[in-house]
Amino acid sequence: MKKSHPLRRVVLATAATVSGIVLLLSLKPGSDPASASAQGGAAAQATAAGQESPQGGSSDQSSSGARTVTGSVADTQYGPVQVRLTLNGDKITKAEAVQAPSGGQSTTVTENAVPKLNQAAVATGTADIDAVSGATYTSAGYKKSLQSAIDQAAKSAPAEPAASPSQPAASSAAAAAPATDGQTVDGDVVQTQYGPVQVRLTLNGTSISKAEAIQAPSGGQSTEVTSNAVPQLNQAAAATQSADIDAVSGATYTSAGYKKSLQSALDKAGA
Repeated sequence: MKKSHPLRRVVLATAATVSGIVLLLSLKPGSDPASASAQGGAAAQATAAGQESPQGGSSDQSSSGARTVTGSVADTQYGPVQVRLTLNGDKITKAEAVQAPSGGQSTTVTENAVPKLNQAAVATGTADIDAVSGATYTSAGYKKSLQSAIDQAAKSAPAEPAASPSQPAASSAAAAAPATDGQTVDGDVVQTQYGPVQVRLTLNGTSISKAEAIQAPSGGQSTEVTSNAVPQLNQAAAATQSADIDAVSGATYTSAGYKKSLQSALDKAGA
């Protein structure tokens, strides 16, 4: 009987082992489709989260009661001007020019003038604002569009809620209560570009016997403007017995704040 060579047996055993390994590898299942689907879904959700709109605050703004009104386009020699207002109730909280002259020198003029006009519109709450030096046409167009925006805002203002039927008489009586002699009434504090303004009235019955600014802009040039403007405004308030007084030249913001605070003091006094 012929013996098998030991080397031959080793070779055959090795070959069999390799064949078995190759067979097992060829039978390994591919990637789990359910797992791949789950991973794809997670990735899609992560992508969607990363692409969430950054403008989510727009709905909050509308829910807070703020509204925007855009004035008509005012054509000027150098291009159109159009003003948009943001209001809270009937108060202007923001003014911006959505159209303004541009190109060449007009760009420089617009960049200088429009921010000042925006600030003046918010400070005064009216279109009665001073033109910016060197921007006569742009200022005129701005004021025209601003006035149209204010007119539209007045027409579209939400109606005030009716007085409660249970106590209309008491509320009306309190609002219309006449001022007593020597009574002092403080108007609301009005914020201006240069500082707060607040007016105090001393009344004789329903007549203003004295008007004074208990708060006014101060510091640097503001102190000089205030010392010049406030005495004139005080005299005008006592003379006219109303808030329908002229602004003092060179003190537009202080005058506008004074008139607002003065009107609120008159309203509180029932004068």
